[in-house]
Amino acid sequence: MPGMKILPALLLCLPLAAQAEWGAFDHEFENEKPWKELSAQLPPYPQAENLVEFDVSSATRNRHFVDIASISVGEDKVVRYTVVVEAAGGARNVSFEGMRCETGERRLYAYGQPDGSWSKARGAGWDPIRFRSLLSYHKALYEDHFCPGGINIQHPREAVRSLRQGAR
Repeated sequence: MPGMKILPALLLCLPLAAQAEWGAFDHEFENEKPWKELSAQLPPYPQAENLVEFDVSSATRNRHFVDIASISVGEDKVVRYTVVVEAAGGARNVSFEGMRCETGERRLYAYGQPDGSWSKARGAGWDPIRFRSLLSYHKALYEDHFCPGGINIQHPREAVRSLRQGAR
């Protein structure tokens, strides 16, 4: 039975072949670089003609706007934008922010001042978007305009088009 001696030898080689395939598979992922955030450049202060209102939910009386001139998509895949929130009582908040579609996170970079200047947000890191909140404008921007279906927009014009269509 000469064929019977070959079978154990083949069985010994199978784990080595499988290990070689997994080794090649792992090697493909070793070349991936860890994500690194690019430095954000502050945009000009928002002008009224560049503000496009977007809907958050009927649970809030606040009005929400994005300065479409401020929208950018970096090589780090962060969508950066300026948002303006007008409270029902008349207060107005302006902030420059970033959003990572890949991780469902957001970051505050700066606060807008009444005199048209920016104040850097100190110690603000990446925070998860609150997807269960009906008051979260980040949720609305993520789902409807910047990360539809969880996919990062590729160019600011995609977000501008989406915001303008939603404003009608």
